[in-house]
Parts: sequence; structure tokens; C-alpha cells
Amino acid sequence: MTPVILLTGFLGSGKTTLLQRLLTDPSMAGAAVLINEFGEVGLDHHLLDRIDDTVVLLKSGCICCTVRGEVADALSNLESLRTRGEIGFDRVVIETTGLADPYPVLQTLTAHPVLRSHFTNGGVLTTVDAVNARLQVEHRAEAVRQIAAADRIVLTKTDLAEPGQEAALRFRLAQLNPAAGILTTADPIEAILGGFGPAEFLRAFSEGQGGAHGCGPSCDHPEHHHPDPHHDHHHHAQPHHDETLGVTSFSLVIEGAIDWTMFGTWLTLLLHKHGERIFRVKGILALEGEDRPVAVHGVQHLVHAPTHMDHWPEGPRQSRLVFILEGLSPDLIRRSFTAFTGLSDVRAAA
Repeated sequence: MTPVILLTGFLGSGKTTLLQRLLTDPSMAGAAVLINEFGEVGLDHHLLDRIDDTVVLLKSGCICCTVRGEVADALSNLESLRTRGEIGFDRVVIETTGLADPYPVLQTLTAHPVLRSHFTNGGVLTTVDAVNARLQVEHRAEAVRQIAAADRIVLTKTDLAEPGQEAALRFRLAQLNPAAGILTTADPIEAILGGFGPAEFLRAFSEGQGGAHGCGPSCDHPEHHHPDPHHDHHHHAQPHHDETLGVTSFSLVIEGAIDWTMFGTWLTLLLHKHGERIFRVKGILALEGEDRPVAVHGVQHLVHAPTHMDHWPEGPRQSRLVFILEGLSPDLIRRSFTAFTGLSDVRAAA
């Protein structure tokens, strides 16, 4: 299964600049990249050979494919060329348009009868403009959806931000998507692209990213964690609610082992009924009969295959699910879970 990394971000957030940097890195030599048009990324001086009307080979060794129609068609074409031995690649990066909702692409990977046998979700990488993000988040639902879908957020234009602006933005992003790590374009390529799997997720929970901070390797200053002087990091009794767009992020913390079949049925029904308003659910579970934690991940109506992790993070062995909702009450989720599973020791936390 070839991992597909989705590179998304709002208009002007620096996706193209980041992609250009990625394409010159030696680690990308085995990658295929899907973009909207070659000209938009300024790749002319990198072109080495044209394989067909939509696919070129770059000097770095990376394969680049222009998406003129559906993403599914472009991926199918790449897979056909690979099957015939004309090209080779070990991962795919798809750059979306600035107004794109990431969900349809993720759905394509899961639902397409052919592609789902060859490709798998390798993570969502979202660029966020450190200067203009505040207004975009307040007024553009697309920007919020892109942030909510992210497994990792890359801050751009941090050198242009006013003092304190980056710290405040990190805090806001951590409220919108507590499960995402936050980096900047100054971080190494391997940090930006690598580690979307269970090990990264486990580290996020161990370091507190899965709960309150969401800061990545660049977040090493105390004020990056809590730029709000009134914020008390010892208390997370209330979920975070964004009044402007009706977006809520919170965690369900469950004591005691969970029956996997019961949980899977509940989550499937929940996403089937409310998937349009559940941007993200991500967490680790303590299951009956399992010594190791199991990572689960859902985006809107999609539920990805669970992953067994090597070990538990430090602290109590309890299940924790991070939700990002739009127009849904966290208490509704909690009461639904309690009623369906019969577990009583369940609490909602920020």
C-alpha cells in the first residue's frame, strides 16, 4: 500500500513554496506529486523527461503529475504506469487548491474500488499563514476544515508575523485541532513529512499534543504553550468552543476497558448520522483483551483501519478520543457513548 500525503491549506498560505522545497529534497526522489498544473508550481527548470501528457520526471527523480480532472483518474494513471514498469514511486503527495475541502480526496482513497487496493491515507499536511490566519479562521469555513483535517500543521510566513502573533496562533490552532502537531517551514523536511503513523500519534499524547498544546518541534518556548496569561493549564473542564464558526474541540476520557465491537458499531453509526459535522475523531483506546493501545482515526464519514501501537504513553492507561465538531454538543457525544457502551466513567475535557 502506497501512502498518500495530502498537502492542503488556504489561498496564499504557502503550499506552493513548501512544495517547491519538498521537491528539491533528496528524500523525495521516490515520490510522485500530484498538482493542479505544472505552470503554477514553476517546475519548468526541473523538468527532465515527459512520460505522457500529464506525467513528467524531475531532475530530483521525483515524478510529477498534473491533475486535469479527478484525483482518482490521476492516481489510476500513475498506478497503470507503475504496473507497466514505466515509472516507480514509493509515496504520493497531492497538493489541493486553496479552497478545497480535504474530505473528498480522503474519501476517494477509501471508497474507490481500485485505488483502495493500492493506496492508503498517509496523513494530511496543512499550511497556515501566520500573518493572515486569524481572519481566515474567523470567516472562512474552508480554512477551518483544512486545519481540522490536519495531522500536522506547518506555519508559514512566521518571519513576517508581529511579536506574539505566532504564539497566539499556535494556541488558537491547538484549540481547533488538539491532535495535530505544529511545525514551521524552518523545520527539517524529514520532520515535516515523516511520522504520520502510530509512533507520532503516541508521542503526541505523551507530550500533551493530543490534549492541550498541539505544539511541534518548533514550540520550545513556554509562551507558545499558553500565550493567554489567564489560561490555567491545570484545569480543562470545559471543551473549547469557537463562537464565530460553531467549532468545538474536546476529548472523551474513558476509564476501564472498551469492547471493540461495541465501540466500532457506535463510532460507525455516529459518523453515519453526524459525519458532515464531525471534522475529526482521533484517539487511543484501552480494549478488552488487549495489553497495547489501539489508535483509531476518523474524518467525517470515514473510519480508517485501527492500528495496534507498541506501548502505552506515560500516565494512566485510559482511552482518550479527540473530537472536532461543528454545531454539535460535546455532551451529546458523551451521552451517546455512555448509552451505547454502558460505561459510566466517561468525561468530556478540553
